[in-house]
Amino acid sequence: MTSDSDLIKLYSSRILALAADIPHLERLEAPDATVKKRAPLCGSTITIDLNLSDGKITDFGQDVKACALGQASASIVGNAILGRCYDEVETARNQLKSMLVENGPVPSPPFNELEVLIPARDFKNRHASILLALEATLEAMRQVSQQNCG
Repeated sequence: MTSDSDLIKLYSSRILALAADIPHLERLEAPDATVKKRAPLCGSTITIDLNLSDGKITDFGQDVKACALGQASASIVGNAILGRCYDEVETARNQLKSMLVENGPVPSPPFNELEVLIPARDFKNRHASILLALEATLEAMRQVSQQNCG
């Protein structure tokens, strides 16, 4: 059973500040790809629009309907995503998943701010929501099929 102090640590002021300041909340008018993903356990959803040029993200929009943890993750991803190629996003997703599930290290820069989500390790029902932004971005990039750095 979760204690009140665990929940207070989980919903830190930093996580709440990130959740309140999500970048790229405008949907793109003419995206190269759009993906909507849902976390089945909690119902969080995210819709990602992106444009790619030479395999790198040049424009990004997101519609985030998630818990504070999913919103914080989307905020961090949104701040770091422009200019990234498929391999970088995939590495960030794999590192974030490892951090949450296997007590692995914090993701590499520019996604290292995801460290703020370490307290969510013990809340397995929140992991899918935290991974949504990176999962949806990867799927959108696969749709465009430019998977390597230019």
